[in-house]
Amino acid sequence: MSTRNSAWMWDEACELVEQAERLRQQFFVPVGARGRQPTWQPPVDVLESDRELWILIALPGVAADELDVVIDGAVLSVVGHRPMPRLADGAQLRRLEIPHGRFERRLELPAGRYEIGRRDLKDGCLVLGLRKLG
Repeated sequence: MSTRNSAWMWDEACELVEQAERLRQQFFVPVGARGRQPTWQPPVDVLESDRELWILIALPGVAADELDVVIDGAVLSVVGHRPMPRLADGAQLRRLEIPHGRFERRLELPAGRYEIGRRDLKDGCLVLGLRKLG
């Protein structure tokens, strides 16, 4: 193998490692737990129309009964728990990238008043439709 080819392969491998680190930081962001167990923040998409604010929160493996969603003033809080994946008998854990345990996501809402109009947990995402009030 030529030196030129190995340098190219090394550069590509370093880029892949950097990409993996960016993804890890995006999906596993530790948060100060204010004396409670460590938490993580799920990634969020926010879209806005004239009448609603739509919030999509990635929560793979989280049951609907494990979620608390609250609007307190100008802050939306989503708190819950993602259990550790169950292993089949005799299975060994080879990789664990999706965070588990207690999570909390707090979002500062745009100016205005809102109420939760839609709340669906579908395909691993919590979809919240917040209606704009007067």
